[in-house]
Amino acid sequence: MSYSSLLPGFRNLSPAERLDHLQSQLALSDEELDLLRNAGALPLEIADGMIENVIAKFELPLAVAGNFLVNGKEVLVPLAVEEPSVVAAASFMAKLARPAGGFLTSSSTPLMRAQIQIIGVSDPANARLSLLRHKQRILDLANSKDQLLNQLGGGCRDLDIHTFADSPRGPMVVAHLLVDVRDAMGANTVNTMAEAVAPLMEEITGGTVRLRILSNLADLRLSRAQVRIAPEHLDSADYKGEDVIERIIDAYAFAAVDPYRAATHNKGIMNGIDPLIVATGNDWRAVEAGAHAYACRDGHYGSLSTWEKDRDGALVGTIEMPMPVGLVGGATKTHPLARLALKIMGVSSAQELAEVAVAVGLAQNLGALRALATEGIQRGHMALHARNIALSAGARGDEVAYVVERMVSARDVRADHAESLLKEKRQSE
Repeated sequence: MSYSSLLPGFRNLSPAERLDHLQSQLALSDEELDLLRNAGALPLEIADGMIENVIAKFELPLAVAGNFLVNGKEVLVPLAVEEPSVVAAASFMAKLARPAGGFLTSSSTPLMRAQIQIIGVSDPANARLSLLRHKQRILDLANSKDQLLNQLGGGCRDLDIHTFADSPRGPMVVAHLLVDVRDAMGANTVNTMAEAVAPLMEEITGGTVRLRILSNLADLRLSRAQVRIAPEHLDSADYKGEDVIERIIDAYAFAAVDPYRAATHNKGIMNGIDPLIVATGNDWRAVEAGAHAYACRDGHYGSLSTWEKDRDGALVGTIEMPMPVGLVGGATKTHPLARLALKIMGVSSAQELAEVAVAVGLAQNLGALRALATEGIQRGHMALHARNIALSAGARGDEVAYVVERMVSARDVRADHAESLLKEKRQSE
């Protein structure tokens, strides 16, 4: 599929006109267009089979972020999110990144960890070596539980043993199965393998297995993105690009050393990543858990991204973080819109999806830092938030634009002001 991720004037189109543009770019079928046009793309009977106690469906706005160039490939990014400014900021930063080639990405092998907790072992160091001595037996048993994964080139690859000589419950041994899960997120696969090898581990160690569960700290399943932006592309009416770069690097340094700032800094990164994970039917909670745990890997909670200046004075940003996502299994196959979101992106592997996700996170991070370091976060954010305020006040159709324009011009974005403006407009008609 060949298309451009540039979306000139897209924000000024109606939703129907935007869909017409996507259809011409992506050759969407009538059935796929109907999924996007009509509420209720997820049938209630399918929703009832996905989770327990279903009573209805809860919808989020689904948008596309444009301008993304990832490893030379044009990518339209579907985002399911309720927060104003996320789509606009990511798209604008992606546009600024294009002159230098957009985003360059890479990723490691999709390895997930399954943990097997063994208690009641008085000699944890000896138990560790015993397990390693029988490593091949353990790997063979684990791999016997998923022949399809083996055929696809994946499978249990290694055994890693951790010992805790003095836990609150006494000595403990924790065995990690390292499993290449290919295009799956991998939770069900690694959990099945962990349960299968548990009796053998009890036999080898003489201990008792308790938990057998994956770890969401997917520190062997990393995705990376890089971006470079020349100073002239960061010029604005109020700031020179060179000054903007210095301000962005100062803002990054704050997040690198202070966990209170880092929490909000990383939340900005996840503002870009989570909506893509949701839109593609992946487990955003697993991605969040792994991201924040990884941010503590050096002994303190810090920034997931880095921002520096290269020898030519350009701003360079990088990110490396766990990204356990899949294209097969779960809601990625069950939810009709999740399948369509993947088609819109044109990704062919879980690793490619993961790499696009971190590129979007880096773009969103840059958008937030640029705003914070210059005019402040509220100026742009509140202008977009004004639409929500106008809608909540009851504005519809042309009334929305009227109320938004008046609130933004007055720099007074409040619910009571919106109600007053709406009343004023209706009385004048």
